[in-house]
Order: sequence, then C-alpha cells, then structure tokens
Amino acid sequence: MSRPHRTPPRWVRWTLALLLALVPCVVWGVTTATAERSLGPHEALYEVTTNGLVTVDLGPLGTIQIDSPLPLGLGADVTVEEIPADLTAVGQADTLEGLSQDLEDYLRFFGGPQETIGSVARALVVDALRRTGFAILVVGAVGAGLYLLLGPPRRRELTERVAPRTYEITAGVVLVSLVGVSLVASDPGTTTGPSQRASAVFDGTPLEGARITGRLAGVVDTYGAMLIDLYRENEDFYARADANLVAAWDRRDRIQRLTAPLAAATTTSDDEPSPDDPTSPDATTTTGDEDGAPDAPPSGTGDEDAGGDVSGAEGSADAEAMEEPAPEPAAEVDLVTLLVVSDLHCNTGMTPLIRTAAERSGASIVLNAGDTTMNGTAVESFCVDSFASAVPKGATMVVSDGNHDSVETSAQERANGQTVLDGKVVEIEGIRILGDRDPLETRLGLGSQPPREETPEEYAARLTEVACAEQEDGDGIDLLLIHTPRMGNEALDSGCVPNQISGHMHTRSGPERMGGGVRYVSGSTAGAVKDQLRIGPLKGTAEMTVLRFDPERRRIVDWQLVQIGTDESAKVWPRIAWPTPSGVPVVEEPAGDGSEEGVEGGEVPADEPTDDVPATEG
Repeated sequence: MSRPHRTPPRWVRWTLALLLALVPCVVWGVTTATAERSLGPHEALYEVTTNGLVTVDLGPLGTIQIDSPLPLGLGADVTVEEIPADLTAVGQADTLEGLSQDLEDYLRFFGGPQETIGSVARALVVDALRRTGFAILVVGAVGAGLYLLLGPPRRRELTERVAPRTYEITAGVVLVSLVGVSLVASDPGTTTGPSQRASAVFDGTPLEGARITGRLAGVVDTYGAMLIDLYRENEDFYARADANLVAAWDRRDRIQRLTAPLAAATTTSDDEPSPDDPTSPDATTTTGDEDGAPDAPPSGTGDEDAGGDVSGAEGSADAEAMEEPAPEPAAEVDLVTLLVVSDLHCNTGMTPLIRTAAERSGASIVLNAGDTTMNGTAVESFCVDSFASAVPKGATMVVSDGNHDSVETSAQERANGQTVLDGKVVEIEGIRILGDRDPLETRLGLGSQPPREETPEEYAARLTEVACAEQEDGDGIDLLLIHTPRMGNEALDSGCVPNQISGHMHTRSGPERMGGGVRYVSGSTAGAVKDQLRIGPLKGTAEMTVLRFDPERRRIVDWQLVQIGTDESAKVWPRIAWPTPSGVPVVEEPAGDGSEEGVEGGEVPADEPTDDVPATEG
C-alpha cells in the first residue's frame, strides 16, 4: 500500500511554480543573447554559448579561441562580418589611407581587447535581460490564459491531483533541465579538445592562451611576432610616459606647496604686475621652477625638467592680456577644476595618461573639444569606450564633437554617460557651457561635407544668437566649447562669449583676447601629426590643459599646461593667470597672426612644440 503524499502549503506550491516558470525564461534569455559590436575594423555578431570559450570565426582563415571571461561556463561565438563600406561609415578601402586606417583598428583591438570585451559583455547583458523579460511576459500571458480557460471546477480538480506530487514534479523538471544543459555544454561541435595548442605568439599579451586554427595559425606564427613586438613597444612607451607624468605631477605639487606662501606675499595690486608676480613674464623663482624659464620649446627632456616654467613664454605671447592683474579668486576649495582634451583620434594609448591627469588635477569636468574618432563609425565605439574609462568616478565629460566624429559617435558618448553638446546651454557645477558638433564631417577619401542643412556660416550665427539671447535673459554663458576655432569668431566679436575652447588645429594657441572674450586652442592630446598613424608611440607632443573656474565670479582663474613628449618625458607646467575678457572688440591684431592653415588667431608662444607638431587641421 503506497504512502499518502503530503500536500505542501499553498505558498510553497506557488513559489515553486513561479521558479519553474522563471528559471527556463532566464536560461533561454541568457543562452540566446546576441549583440552587434565591432571587432577591429569589422562589424561582428556576438552570440552566447555554453562551452566556456570565445570563438572568433574568420571564415576560410580559421578561428581564434580563448577562454571566456564570462561566468557559469558561458562563452560566445563571434561571426566576423565585413568592414563597413557605406559612405556614412568608412570610405571605400581602395586607397592606402583607407587600408592604413583598417590596420590601425586591427592593432588597436589586439593591443587592448579588454575595451571591446567590456562593451560586448554589457551589450549581451542588456540583450539577455530584454529576452528574459520577453519570455516572462509570454509565459505569464499563457499561464493567465490557461488559468481563465480552465475555470474554477477544473482548477480544483487539477490541484487535488497535482498538489500532493509537488516535490516529485519539481525534481523531475530540475533533472530534465540539468541533463539538457549538460548535453548542450558537451556538444562536440562547439567544444575544443585539450590537444589544441595555444599560440606562443600571444604570451604576455591580453590574448595569452589563444588557440588558432586553420590557415590563420600559420600566418600568425610566421608574422605575429612582429606585430606583438609593435604591441609591446606601444604598451611600454605609454606605461613609461604615464610613470613620468606621475613623477612630474609629484614634483609640481611639491613646488606649489613650497612657493604658495611666497607667491601670496609678493603679489601686488598695481596695474602693472610685479617682477615677483607668478603671472609676470619674469616670474621664474616665485613659481618654484628650479631650472628657470626654458629658452627652448618645452618638448620634454625627462623627469628632471618636469617642473619647467612656461610663464615667460606665455606672457610674451599675450602681453596685452597680462596688463592687468587677475581678480582675487575664491578659496581654492571653491574652484571648479576642468581638464581640456582634444583631437584624440582614437589614440587609446593616451587613456591612462588622461586618467592620471584628471585624477591628479582633481578635475570634476573633462572638456573634450572633439575629434575623438577618425571616421565616426560604429566600430570606433572601442575608442569612445576607452576614453570614457579615463573619466574619474563622479566627474563629467562634456563633448563638442568634431569633423571626424558623427551622430553615431554622439550616441556612443551618450551611452557612456557623457554630456554631448547640441546647440543648447548646459550647466554643470555652476558653469554654463554652450556648444554643438562641428558643421562639417570629414571622411577618408571623401573630404569634408556638411552633415545637415546648415552652412558653417549659419552654424556660427546660430551659436552667436543663442549666446546673446542667454545674455539678454541675464544668465549668459561662461564657456563656448566648439571644435573648429574660427566657428566662434562671430560669437566672440559679439561680446556675448567670455571664453572659447577649441581644438582642430593640432597646435596650441592662446589664451588670447579676441573680440569681447578670450580664445584658447588646445593642441592634440593624441600628439597627432599629419600623415602619421595615430597609434603606437607618440609622433608629436601630446597636450592637455587644466583650467580652474571661479563659480562665484564666473570667470576662469588660471590655466596649466600638461605635455607628454615623443621621448616619453612629461611636463606639468606652472599655473598661469587667465586673461580677463575685455568685453569690447580688440581692433589690433597680435603680431604674427596665424593664417587659416596654421594656428588661428595669433602668434604661437615661443615654447610651442612647432617642430614636432606641425600646424595641421584635424
């Protein structure tokens, strides 16, 4: 005689029923998740598997297999698709320039696959959640429909039969599920045997342990060592440069701590700056520079010069702007620190150095003056993700996209939590910033074209109108952030823009008074040089600029130049007072006014790295 079954409480039965419905939904959602992302210059389809491997299918060339970083034995199949060939993406790769860009993308991926892996993992998680939610809705709808169709009498009858066997039914479902999962995970068609040899070429790289099959294995074994040498050279260069930047910042911090009391005691309130004033062209001792003001361009000579003084050169470049002392700023704890970067052009080797500069300066806002990418394509999300990772926690990156970026780039930046300027005023930490993406888009082999029905002249007029409307309303703006410097000329002349930050020229200019405001053109943070690859060790001096803003007086207090040289050296220069906007147009043009092809708006200071960073439009 069989023992009677004990019927579990109602809440236990409902809980088990919900779990039995939920678990298959989650398993289905996770194991069927897909994502379309980049792989080097290619578009690629990523699909979740359960074999614990990431398998990159390169068609007739073979496959690349690495152990998956995903938990629970999950892996991914990567189907490599074509390099985009539409005009809104990469131009047709039938020129040497286009092929060189593809090579850059390949090397960039293999040099730092963790950025691509992180982006893909996030996309797969989002898709898995979406699919799981959809499955739950379907199961819930089917369950509710059956519940209503059965009716009360039939439901009671089924409950009386099924309820006593709740635990047996649960155990059976779990057993079947485990067997099914184990069969899928052990599918010989998706599992690589242990005899597959890992390629020694990738030892010591992020792809260490990768196994290569097919014809590609021979190619990699033959030529891979050369590429790995390039990768290691690149990694070593930026690691040493970052270490030098840390050392340079340590030295600058020591100098500023030692000289701050002396600088405060010697500052005068006369109309003419005193010789001991840190803003004076002759200020070499009060800034704490042990080596004196350099006569040579500050291209970097190693750590010993990391605290060099550029105040003399900058003062001579804009003597008119230094004719009056800067107003007494608010206490340093009340100042807002901003870090300016520009023309990164996908040189992700600079990511750790940007992070170091942002952290050491205490920047709560990172201003990106555009040209984050080379072609504004979907596959360049790798670059956007990399630079986004350089922003310290709690800080905000504000972007004004350049002519090498696109609407796709803007979407990628927004997905990373960045503030992308679109012609409206944004206020961050009390700073009112206006800007918009560049009126032109430049593509390899295609030149520059307007991406919308607005000419550059109409673009400049629109920004001027917005700035002046804000001024009439009483709020005004504090900063115009745009990529191409000349697009702000009309706004500066109007007197409605006190400060403009731009890039594009790849060579630094200013800060200098122009019209009713002050304009500063940032050098390239990628050390970009015309007709040179943007990856690998720097081809020119890379520059970043630290600004400090007084939110009470609503003005920039000072600026500080940060340089990384082609010899891995780093320089953190003294803070220099920011020129006070005149509020009225300046009729006289500064001596040596740059042309359209060079640095716009004035003479390049004597310490500009003009030899290794020629003036080129970005």
